[in-house]
Amino acid sequence: MSLPTTPQEPDALQPIRMERLATLPIFLKLGKKRAVMAGGSLPAVWKAELLSACGADVTIFTAEPCPELLDLVVSPPGGPIDIVARDWRPDDLVGAAVAIGAIEEEEDATAFRDAARQAGVPVNVIDKPAFCDFQFGTIVGRSPLVIGISTDGAAPVFGQVVRARIEALLPQGLRRWAEAARDWRPAVQAYGFDFRSRRRFWEAFTDRAFAAVDKEPLDTDFDACRDAALSQRVASTAASVVLVGAGSGHPDDMTLRGIRALQTADVVIHGSDVAEPIVAFARREAVKVVVNAPLGSTLPAMVQEQLQPGRRVAWLDRGNPDLCERWVARAVQLAAGTVTVEATSGLGLCPDCTPDCPAWIKQSR
Repeated sequence: MSLPTTPQEPDALQPIRMERLATLPIFLKLGKKRAVMAGGSLPAVWKAELLSACGADVTIFTAEPCPELLDLVVSPPGGPIDIVARDWRPDDLVGAAVAIGAIEEEEDATAFRDAARQAGVPVNVIDKPAFCDFQFGTIVGRSPLVIGISTDGAAPVFGQVVRARIEALLPQGLRRWAEAARDWRPAVQAYGFDFRSRRRFWEAFTDRAFAAVDKEPLDTDFDACRDAALSQRVASTAASVVLVGAGSGHPDDMTLRGIRALQTADVVIHGSDVAEPIVAFARREAVKVVVNAPLGSTLPAMVQEQLQPGRRVAWLDRGNPDLCERWVARAVQLAAGTVTVEATSGLGLCPDCTPDCPAWIKQSR
């Protein structure tokens, strides 16, 4: 059954882009790669331990290693740590993956930075941002689940508090589930699932992980996640639309269910008045379509074009799809077609609600 379209296209505006970032969060694979350090003071100890924990082969050039550094050499957490009892030389940096300096004097720091860049090696001089190509953030470790936090050097204590909050949300038992995810990935890929079925597998996996965080993942857990993915593959032949309400329009009023709907959508349709941080909950690779559609009896053609078989579309707007009048016409239009429709609501009232809107009446009671 074809869906009716409006004779006039809705406004199509420039999609919301990612906001500017102070720094680029990247994760380096340092296993068995050479990391060079200059200086053996106490500030160098944590950096050497961190590099070793990542599997790097760490070489430290220092004539005066502190006692803590000598202890670390004896029992490194991962890759080996070697001390060369002399000052560093420019040719020591050739072929290194990273270069870290624990250097006090600016003249020496400048020489180290320049030599590293000449060798094409990313460099960090501890506590001297002007001499750094990259910075070390605050870390939450549930390896292979690793979270890095950066304030771009503006407020390290604030970053530490954020880390403490995240630590409280992520039990240590998640480490085992993260390891299981790594081990099971080849088997998941072997099933040849499409994107949505793969995502359904990992959603089921995540639900089980948080429901039984202290339990060892078993083969039965894999089987249950696989079955969820298989059922999704059968169901994904038709287009589906989820109406995502953003409540008052404030990002904090988004529900977890609404955020998940955005993160699983292939296409996100939204009006130009939806706050950018709300749209940012969607996957980066999802298609973003800006539609300022008037309420009426016909469905905008721009929306209909996105309702392709197997595609999951999230229609995002302020308010409550279950109650707000602004959603009623859309729900009726979609229900007239061959798509499946579901809804999830945000918190609070849409700013456009009037006293005769069912949502306003319910809230006032």
